[in-house]
Amino acid sequence: MIERQIVQTNMKELKIQEYITSVLKNLGQSHIKLQRTPLGEKIIIFASRPGLIVGRKGENIKRLTEDLKNRFKLENPQIEINDVDAPDLDAQIVAERIASSLEKFGTQRFKGIGHRVMIDSMNAGALGIEILITGKIPSSRAKRWRFYQGYLKKCGDIALTGVRYAFTAAHLKTGAVGIQVRIMPPETVLPDKIVLNDEITTVVEELTLESDKKEEADNKKASGSVKKETKKAAKKETKKSADKTNSKTEKSESDKKDSKKGSDSESKEPVQKKESSDISKPEADADLDNGSEKKDEEATVKKEPEKVETSSEEPVAEKTASADKKTVSESEGSDNKE
Repeated sequence: MIERQIVQTNMKELKIQEYITSVLKNLGQSHIKLQRTPLGEKIIIFASRPGLIVGRKGENIKRLTEDLKNRFKLENPQIEINDVDAPDLDAQIVAERIASSLEKFGTQRFKGIGHRVMIDSMNAGALGIEILITGKIPSSRAKRWRFYQGYLKKCGDIALTGVRYAFTAAHLKTGAVGIQVRIMPPETVLPDKIVLNDEITTVVEELTLESDKKEEADNKKASGSVKKETKKAAKKETKKSADKTNSKTEKSESDKKDSKKGSDSESKEPVQKKESSDISKPEADADLDNGSEKKDEEATVKKEPEKVETSSEEPVAEKTASADKKTVSESEGSDNKE
């Protein structure tokens, strides 16, 4: 039951469209849409010249609404007229234009009419157009004339959905002439259409970026290796300089120690001599009385300096004692001579 209702509604819409096209013939009528609303049926007519369809003070629309009520039993039909955006891309309008021009000017100028309409539609942006005119043109023998330009699909799903098709008839003195128009609008997307994007430049940029990154990484590695080498060389130089400074300090310290030792030895000898000279005077006076005892001591004193010269490990006190004995012996010898 539901399928029958759908079929009936579609048949009713088709009959309404055929009736409106027959009434509004040669007025630039394209197609019709029927919408059901709570108030009634709404009929939208798309046309290239809506002023002619409306008529003076809306007489044509009023007449059309009454005819629709009576013929198709519509309760409250509401007619609305809309403009067509691109009439040169509408197949129905183009076919009606060709038919009206043939009825006006006859069959002698059919080639000019066909070429003019074809150029207008291609300039409007159509991908392709084909016009077929069949009938007794221009002679009494029936022929088919074909006007085509651009790219047009003839098979497949796109030939049914992406190509606009229209058919009209022009009534001439020689007989009826059929006109078929196929137009492929620019909105149709073909399955074999290839769009070339500007990906080459982006890929090249990506490659350059990658190469730059690689170069940067290589430069970083090279700089890192150079830095490491410089650090190593600096460390070596610092070590060498530190060793040199250490050796210099050690040498200077050793020299200072040697100089201190020499100065100490030099300073000690005159002190000892002074002390011995100071001591020798009272001892000389005391030893004048004991001459015999001192002679024995002289022999022992003479032997002791030889030991002092050979042995360098004796303490400083012994050296001073030996020096005192020498001075005493010398003083005694001088006294004996006197």
